[in-house]
Amino acid sequence: MINTVYNWLNERLDLEGIDKALLTRPVPEGVSWGYTLGSATLFAFIIQAVTGIFLAVYYAPTVSQAYISIEYIDKEVLFGSFVRGLHHYGASAMVILVVLHMIQVFWIGAYKYPRELTWMIGVGLLGLTLGFGFTGYLLPWDQKAYWATEVGVKIAGSVPVIGEYIKEALAGGPLLGNLTLTRFYAIHMLILPALIMGLIGAHLYLVVRLGVTPPPGKLVMRSQEDK
Repeated sequence: MINTVYNWLNERLDLEGIDKALLTRPVPEGVSWGYTLGSATLFAFIIQAVTGIFLAVYYAPTVSQAYISIEYIDKEVLFGSFVRGLHHYGASAMVILVVLHMIQVFWIGAYKYPRELTWMIGVGLLGLTLGFGFTGYLLPWDQKAYWATEVGVKIAGSVPVIGEYIKEALAGGPLLGNLTLTRFYAIHMLILPALIMGLIGAHLYLVVRLGVTPPPGKLVMRSQEDK
């Protein structure tokens, strides 16, 4: 029965090809734990997505109810404090992992031909990750979140030429208020997830298609052996 189902799915989805591309494809010699930073970042994003969905079920994106809903999650919802803490600290972990991954990629020269597009998409993913952190910071609507966002919006407003337009788009008015909170929530829950999942898909496709970059030392050793 299992073989019949597997064969039926394999004929339509090419499960063997997927397994070969993702799980059993060869990797260069000398690959170390540093090469797992990309996978660790993807795992952190999945944790953020799952915990974010859980929090969204109870969160109320209004000035009058946002902080109250956060308190309710922390004090009344089963495992609510744990899930919120996982989401909160997971955001910092994801930023750290993205930065370390990009440093490692730059160190081994994986941004060079033919992986320039993979690198540029990675830079975009870094920007979106920081965007998640910025928009999510306001959502608890406490004093720290309010004033930190106030500073961030003013910094965005200082951009030459388009600064005022950016500030207006983020804040929705001269002061932070209900419109600001709902915009940040919409960006955090709708716009950024759609963008980052699209870029993650493109990034993974390029990684699978182009393969893993060998460590520079191994490249030297192979060139010497060829000589």
